[in-house]
Amino acid sequence: MRRVYSLFSTSVGKKVAMAVSGALFVLYVIAHMLGNLKVYLGRETFNHYAEGLREFGAPFLGHGQFLWIARIVLILALVLHVYFAYQLSVMSWTARGSVYGSKYRKREHLEFHYASRTMRWGGVVLLLFLTYHILHLTTGTLHPDFVPGDAYHNFVAGFQVLPVSVAYTAAMIALGFHLYHGTWSAFHTLGWEGSPGDRLRRSIALGIALVVLVGNLSFPVAVLSGIVQ
Repeated sequence: MRRVYSLFSTSVGKKVAMAVSGALFVLYVIAHMLGNLKVYLGRETFNHYAEGLREFGAPFLGHGQFLWIARIVLILALVLHVYFAYQLSVMSWTARGSVYGSKYRKREHLEFHYASRTMRWGGVVLLLFLTYHILHLTTGTLHPDFVPGDAYHNFVAGFQVLPVSVAYTAAMIALGFHLYHGTWSAFHTLGWEGSPGDRLRRSIALGIALVVLVGNLSFPVAVLSGIVQ
């Protein structure tokens, strides 16, 4: 137990924890986007998919239990991700303010500095959006036309409100940056670094970010243009 504590008290350990929790979110975001693509197959297919998620794991799990287990795991991962991100930021600010601060700033690569700043503000935007998104399409608290059990209707009616689609688009752009820099940094943290694999590492990170970004941005565009109605 002491070794585990010692590991996570270091910047390397915190970065590993962020990389692992971040990888969990990347998988979730991709799966979530792929599932939402079923909206293009129509109301019946999309609602059947949504109901299937609630019944997943039956008869060993009750109605909706799988989703709550997944949500709890993701929330715990999110708490750890944010916690270690904050600690790393504090360590970074402390290092810059130390007697070695000026030397540290000169050595710091401009691209990594930009990525770090993007991750910070992007993380705040995504945290706020995630809270709104749950209250909007999951619980219906902030959805004025929410119909329990009709995921297709809630999806379409939600995106037909222009401010909602604009906010969603902005959040997805922030997500794209977060995925790109996060995946790229995770590869670096977990040991895949150096010139030979740098181009491939960047290409994979960019590919993941673009696939998720284009897939998610297609939803408000499809609804507002009448493709999905």
